[in-house]
Amino acid sequence: MKFLGNKATVMPLVAAAAMLAFGAPQASAQGLFEMLFGGGIKRAPQGDFPPPPSRDGPKYKAKPNGGSKRSGAVQISSPSYYTYKSDPLVRVDFAALAATPEPRMPLPEIVEPAKPQDAAFQPSSVTNAAFHEAIAGLDGYELFAEKDIAKALVAYYSANPDFIWVTGTSANSRAKDAVRVLGEAASYGLTPADYLVEVPGASASTGDADARLKELVRFEMALSARVLRYVRDAQSGRVDPNRMTGYYDLPVKPLDMEGVLKTLAHTQQVRTYLESRHPQNAEYQALRVELESLQASAEDEIVVDPKLLLKPGQSSPELPKLLTKIASNLDDEMGGAYGETLARFATSEDYVPELVPVIKAVQKKAGMKGDGVIGPRTVAALVGASKADKIRKIQVALEELRWLPSDLGSPRVFINQPAFTASYIDNGEEKLKTRAVIGRTTNQTSFFYDKIKQVDFHPYWGVPQSILVNEMLPRLRRDPGYLDRAGYEVVNARGKRIPSSSVNWGGYGAKIPYSVRQLPSEANALGELKILFPNKHAIYMHDTPQKSFFKRDMRALSHGCVRLQDPRGMAAAVLGTSVDYIAEKLKHGHSTENVTRTIPVYVAYFTAWPDMAGNVEYFNDIYDRDTRLQQAIDSTEAVRSPAS
Repeated sequence: MKFLGNKATVMPLVAAAAMLAFGAPQASAQGLFEMLFGGGIKRAPQGDFPPPPSRDGPKYKAKPNGGSKRSGAVQISSPSYYTYKSDPLVRVDFAALAATPEPRMPLPEIVEPAKPQDAAFQPSSVTNAAFHEAIAGLDGYELFAEKDIAKALVAYYSANPDFIWVTGTSANSRAKDAVRVLGEAASYGLTPADYLVEVPGASASTGDADARLKELVRFEMALSARVLRYVRDAQSGRVDPNRMTGYYDLPVKPLDMEGVLKTLAHTQQVRTYLESRHPQNAEYQALRVELESLQASAEDEIVVDPKLLLKPGQSSPELPKLLTKIASNLDDEMGGAYGETLARFATSEDYVPELVPVIKAVQKKAGMKGDGVIGPRTVAALVGASKADKIRKIQVALEELRWLPSDLGSPRVFINQPAFTASYIDNGEEKLKTRAVIGRTTNQTSFFYDKIKQVDFHPYWGVPQSILVNEMLPRLRRDPGYLDRAGYEVVNARGKRIPSSSVNWGGYGAKIPYSVRQLPSEANALGELKILFPNKHAIYMHDTPQKSFFKRDMRALSHGCVRLQDPRGMAAAVLGTSVDYIAEKLKHGHSTENVTRTIPVYVAYFTAWPDMAGNVEYFNDIYDRDTRLQQAIDSTEAVRSPAS
């Protein structure tokens, strides 16, 4: 593999880490880094999750749509998407540093000799005094940073008035290592310009000690500010997902910024420390390897309009490009049958009858019907994502992975919405992978993570208020007894079951003071079991009587919950038992069994994701969330740009 620029020192290690990490238990390298470097990032114990902001029910709200409540016009709307606004940068106020008392020289008789192995890390009184003298050089200095970074910068240097990145009259090796790591940010899908710091030249300002000191102290502050930005971006991402949409619900990762600077001031292993701030899971490393490979690739791209619709007898300038792509991927069998035809019509923009059998054959080979009509699905299957699209998807995926715990946990359940799959992963092995149905674009499945709590056999279905108001209420106004006949229970605020026919449904709008649940049955919307991980979005995994949905390629078809093609297999996996045990439990009616192990579940959204062998697969952006995330990243980049 070819390595570019200064990434050559890091990428072979990345590739090796990815190959070793997949198919083997994930090593907890983070513990080693914390042991070596101490503070910096405050982490919960492995397997522990930060508490969610609240559990006050789904983020739905009443939405008037004209008319009165009795007309059925009031509905409960889904979460919305927001226009992302990045926080503005602030000018760092160095006035507090100028007020820091000047250090006194320690008396010789009370100074303990430094241990030989610690000599490189002991701040000297001479350097300390030089730093205090250099503070005057910050007068009039305009350094802009995020508000919390600006605050941490002043707080740290007020308590620790000494250089981290400067020794004598030049930048030290620690500084040079830091600058190199910041310059390699693109290998993580980050933007190097966000962390750019100019290192003072060795001979700059020669003969003018005051000017040199001023240059060095400003470099010191700039590098610390950009290192803190880098560490925060590496740990948590550049974008706060919860500010993008109500569909995202991810806890904030706390970061002790003063602790980061304190750690960096007492270690020479700057590269190791900074790289350890990134997620340490195999998936992150595999995505980096794929990004490196794509960026190094010099292949010419063939880009076909993804919205192309072409029927026999029609013409399009996109057809020759599609034919070229087909010809480049022919195997011996297809080449023998259609190679001559493709060569003869290689430049044709007319979809002539001779080409129809070719298109039908390649469609069938790709698992499609083979109707000869060239549409978006045919283009996607034959051309795939372009190199530029793949790079964008990987960069987005790396950003999203930074929102999740560094150690994803084992065992775990991972639901990838764009892939329409749910997997049970244990000890580096995918023990179960099943097709899944997720929410429609109008009832999207949220992006969050939690812990699996229990499995319900022959469950009741508690009808969400949004479905009760938006879909059932109009019928109940016409037919109040509908719920009684359809196998539902109605319970009032006092917990008493009442007949549906006794309720004046026409008197309510978006707030209905009754709970409705469907009794266990073959027709129950949840099928024979559900797997719960309590969350404010009321999302869980469950069976379904609508088995035909799993035969479809596009399976965004539910109200938001995750339906499983193999619910018994998933229930057996999380309970640590067999499918036969699950079958026996189902023979005995409604019951509940708690999950006794800590099993995180990720209800995630990745349009680029590696399989267990480290091979990255690409999926359609069904909810258009990649586009919105890219807009949020662009907003952040605009704020950080020196020209803004």
